[in-house]
Amino acid sequence: MKKILIVDDEKDIRFILNEILTESGYSVSTLGTIKEAENYISQNVFDLALLDVLLDEKSRDGLYLLNLIKNKNKNLPVIMMSGHANIQIAVNSVKDGAFEFLEKPFNQERLLNFIRRAIEYSDLLNKTNEIQENIFKSFQFIGKNKDILNIKDSLPKVANSDGRILIEGSSGTGKELLAREIHKNSKRFESNFVILDAMKINKINFDETLYGKVVDGNVYTGVLEKANLGTLFIDNINELPLDIQNKLLRVITDQRFKRVNDTTEIKVNFRLICSSSIFLKNSVSNGNFREDLYHRINVIYFHLPDLNQRSSDIPILANYFYKIFKGEKYDINKYILDFSPFYNYEWPGNVRELRNLIERLSIMGSENIEKFKNIVYEYFNPTKIDNNNNINNNTDLTLKEARDNFEKQFLMTQLKKFDGNISKTAEAIGMERTALHRKLSLLNIKN
Repeated sequence: MKKILIVDDEKDIRFILNEILTESGYSVSTLGTIKEAENYISQNVFDLALLDVLLDEKSRDGLYLLNLIKNKNKNLPVIMMSGHANIQIAVNSVKDGAFEFLEKPFNQERLLNFIRRAIEYSDLLNKTNEIQENIFKSFQFIGKNKDILNIKDSLPKVANSDGRILIEGSSGTGKELLAREIHKNSKRFESNFVILDAMKINKINFDETLYGKVVDGNVYTGVLEKANLGTLFIDNINELPLDIQNKLLRVITDQRFKRVNDTTEIKVNFRLICSSSIFLKNSVSNGNFREDLYHRINVIYFHLPDLNQRSSDIPILANYFYKIFKGEKYDINKYILDFSPFYNYEWPGNVRELRNLIERLSIMGSENIEKFKNIVYEYFNPTKIDNNNNINNNTDLTLKEARDNFEKQFLMTQLKKFDGNISKTAEAIGMERTALHRKLSLLNIKN
């Protein structure tokens, strides 16, 4: 049974809505003030909210509650209501994440239709997220770059220990994937791998998210209990507010806690892995991260390189993702004959961005080489396309300047292809190593 929260300062409206929705098979909770709603939202789970815009406080209104709900669960549908509707209120509510805006007095059929569509949309969104999560779980940690190989070589020993792990690297480099790989190969692999995203944690929701809570005799477990005997992965720990870091330090140290509204002490045993998109040591130096917490979580350390620092892995990763999306019998190398644009691109989104591009190719390319070429070209040259899908040539250069430009671009691409390895690059292009060094110096290419 879907649970609906109604917040309206008019008692008659609450009564009517309660009658309509209860008769339609929903479980309903009705509240009349901002304060009541604020407490309810922080302590309860529900499937949809109906919020009046103007409530009992002048400084806080229904849009405040909307943002409160969305900060806790961005996928939860909210329908805003108002008897003093204007276009700007409706626009603002939708901008802030409302599913629909309902003007009072409302039509019963229209109300129920909004609610049905909102719940269907939410269920679909949650199902899609679950499917994407399952796909992500199937990904493997692959690559032949020396840094990646060093990490893979150390995995068996690391996975068999219970040492706390810190994984640092830019967004999209595969920190969660590495954490899952460690969990899958550990003695805890049959227990849960639980993710806590520190970007979504604040003073209001920290305790119930971490510890869980008891409401009216019902127990809602937090991430610590869910991770018991398994692995707790704290993603983006660099985003955790300073005033919350102390609580986390205590839990890590004691591995015992009490649920919100409960007196029973619970002891847990979990393996902790944390990730950061910045160097936490710098955050410690500037006072944004506790030094004692840093040393607690940094027993074993990994740093994942950006994709443009492991360019030799690009064809390997591209083909791997293509097989994931299209099937094992497919080979992307049949359609992408030249990976040069991939090597010359900076990849700000790293492996995640590459994966998204390959997924687009698997859907839109239709196994057609020309379509593949067009999609790839347009991706890497969004502002340089002429009518023939070619980059306009600069005809103002001398022959020597054009040749030097070509050689420089060619050598830079080849160096990226082999992660800057001079010996491998020289062998691939048929040059002596010393001759390549001279050419790089002559063309002012720094390696």
